[in-house]
Amino acid sequence: MLFDHRPAPQPVEADAGLAPAVPPETPTSPSRRRWRIAGGVLAVFLLLFAYLAVTAPLSKSLQPITAPALTLLSADGTPIARRGAITDEPVTVKALPDHVENAFLAIEDRRFYNHSGIDPWGILRAAARNAMAGGVVEGGSTITQQLAKLAFLSSDQTATRKLSEALIAVWLEAWLSKEEILSRYLSSVYFGDNVYGLRAASYHYFDRPPEELTVGQAAMLAGLMKAPSRLNPTSNMEGARARTQVVLGAMVKAGLLSEAEAADVPRVTLDLGPAKDLPKGSYFADWVFPEARQAVEWGYGEQTIETTLDDDLQRQAVNAIRRANLNGAQVALVAMRPDGRVVAMIGGKNYGKSPFNRATQAVRQPGSSFKLFVYLAALRAGMTPESMILDEPVTINGWAPENSDGTYRGLITLREAFAKSSNVSAVRLQEMVGRQNVIEAARDLGISTELKPTPSLALGTSGTKLIELVAAYAAVANGNYPVRPHGLPAAEQGWFESLRARIRQFNGRSTWPMLLDLLWSAANEGTGRAAALRVETFGKTGTTQDNRDAIFIGFAGDLVTGVWVGNDDNSPLKGNVHGGGLPARIWRDFMSRAIDVPPARRPQPQRQPRREESTSPTFEGPTLIIPPADVGGIEMGVEITPDTVTITAQPPAGEDEEAPSGPVEIPIIAPPPPAPTEEEGEPPFAV
Repeated sequence: MLFDHRPAPQPVEADAGLAPAVPPETPTSPSRRRWRIAGGVLAVFLLLFAYLAVTAPLSKSLQPITAPALTLLSADGTPIARRGAITDEPVTVKALPDHVENAFLAIEDRRFYNHSGIDPWGILRAAARNAMAGGVVEGGSTITQQLAKLAFLSSDQTATRKLSEALIAVWLEAWLSKEEILSRYLSSVYFGDNVYGLRAASYHYFDRPPEELTVGQAAMLAGLMKAPSRLNPTSNMEGARARTQVVLGAMVKAGLLSEAEAADVPRVTLDLGPAKDLPKGSYFADWVFPEARQAVEWGYGEQTIETTLDDDLQRQAVNAIRRANLNGAQVALVAMRPDGRVVAMIGGKNYGKSPFNRATQAVRQPGSSFKLFVYLAALRAGMTPESMILDEPVTINGWAPENSDGTYRGLITLREAFAKSSNVSAVRLQEMVGRQNVIEAARDLGISTELKPTPSLALGTSGTKLIELVAAYAAVANGNYPVRPHGLPAAEQGWFESLRARIRQFNGRSTWPMLLDLLWSAANEGTGRAAALRVETFGKTGTTQDNRDAIFIGFAGDLVTGVWVGNDDNSPLKGNVHGGGLPARIWRDFMSRAIDVPPARRPQPQRQPRREESTSPTFEGPTLIIPPADVGGIEMGVEITPDTVTITAQPPAGEDEEAPSGPVEIPIIAPPPPAPTEEEGEPPFAV
């Protein structure tokens, strides 16, 4: 413990001629304290107003409370779908008749012109009446508070939200005039029936501008503020009329209308504006609406935007689906121009029962329609439709694919393998060119879904979307890739946007005409014969394991179309449905009528002439040499050039002779594999 050893101060006697000393004012004096409190309160208010200026800008109270209606138009300008609220231009209180303004003030905020955003007397009155009634029968919020809630806040009934509402109301009163506040409130409030704003409500219910509303009509609209959905006159006219009388009584009580005038108000009847009975959605509309909302400049009033949908082609697509015997299965169809403009879309049998879009959302196995990418990779590697491939069973890591018809044709051309949709040939071809090159070909043509680099990739076992597959085939029809499917007219691109788009062309001398050759063979001489039209037809079938998915995708003229049939639960289709059957017939039914609908025509793609028909120089591709392999005790080798195929055969080399070098894992010519074992592996897949 410390002690202070300093001497205690001695008392000083005051001189008779000196006044006593006055002690200085301490820091805790009342006047200093009051200034500090006032400064703190001012700082808090400044911070609150600064916060409001950032989080609740005044301009927000001028914007629509909800997104206005957006109407989609077909390519010829016909409305096809509408979504969003019914809104219209804002109103100005000064331009409205007095009885319109008075109706809203009498029932919503009688002391509007006498308070500063918050009405204490109104709050006390509402609290007293609610206490007497044992529940909420009257609100105490002013019109300014309601505008604050509409424009800036959620509808949560919390103390924080109510405090924010009061602060914003005071802030609005400080920056806006009473007329501006009332005008913005009337332009934003909900009137039921998906209608927002007085002008939209006036046209919707009475087919007239708000400047021409009668006393009764104004009272009915003001009465909707209590419960706009429940008192909506289109569904509850009796309740709306009863509420109208309450509003008229409030106007009389406030001195805004005499009893005689109120008694003379005629019975209010509706005069609904033009019916807006367009569907809110469809498969095409659901797909294009997000893109359309980004493309328009939002404001008050209904917005319209033109799409690429062709009414005639959409009608033909619907009719083709209706004529098909689906036997309980689901169906999807996408039709587009070679540049990606989607002109018809069906995502299922019935949008009302199932709005899930199987054309754009479903990820299903494409089956042999995926072989387009395998053969594109082969053509890029230097092969041609005349190149030879072995159509015999093969086993890879215990997995043995099978041809769907059980037929194996030996050594055949790529053209025949593609036309007959040989599974074993496609797998052999993929293993020759490399799985990653097949995936790269698919990516180049616009396939975005996951592609697993397994041996069965060649048979379409990785899921894809129908719209992406159709766009890939559109790239072949167009000669350029990738093709981006779109539902809105494409905007003109500058040179910079064109560079970013990275649009590339197929090799005009080789790859493109050879792809057309292959697709023509499949659609006219192969598994897709049921789809062949009187004009040149190009396409490919696809069927997955156990006939779970059946697909045909092809093009003729300037229209590219894909049809998918399957079950949502991925169960096998009834009746042995395959890609060359029902989907091909639906495709032909639609296309045979669709290509007669006059579109903006483009030159038809021409297939590569058969070698015996061609008089032009042949493609100068590389020579392909396959090292000898043991086939049934005979060593056989193959040398393939663009013009010839040379097969050599000799007895097997003896022990003293030099054995062939460089064995290949899966040669073009290979002996039949041993009988499949019971080992687990990937199952065979059909065409």
